[in-house]
Amino acid sequence: MKASWFVLLAGCARMKSGETLPDSVRAYNDGVRWERFAVAAVHVPPKERSTFVDQADERARDMKITDYEVLKIDAKGEEEASVQIKLSWYRESEGTLRETQALQTWEKHGKTWWMVDETRVKGYEMPGLQEALSKPEE
Repeated sequence: MKASWFVLLAGCARMKSGETLPDSVRAYNDGVRWERFAVAAVHVPPKERSTFVDQADERARDMKITDYEVLKIDAKGEEEASVQIKLSWYRESEGTLRETQALQTWEKHGKTWWMVDETRVKGYEMPGLQEALSKPEE
């Protein structure tokens, strides 16, 4: 319950009316990168926000993201987009820097963009990322 209130308060403070897709992508990924999970959670569907924050906090105990890069934003109409990102990360327990590329699916709800799915498409398996159902072409 504690995380829910924090997410709600952070969401109210952070949310801008009509944020663009690139702004939303940057805000979400910056939040994840800098472990500001409540800020990032504003960009996931409301019913998933509390769980998102709890799971991200748990992963952050050992996994650290050092950088990310938006590789491609591919709009599919006005209300859906695919975003490919490259993440650099390591586990504190190992100390080995790894790179993983992920494909994020974004949907527009009203004036707000939500990241609704994220899967690994290339690189090392990464905690918190789903595996693609089919192997992507490289």
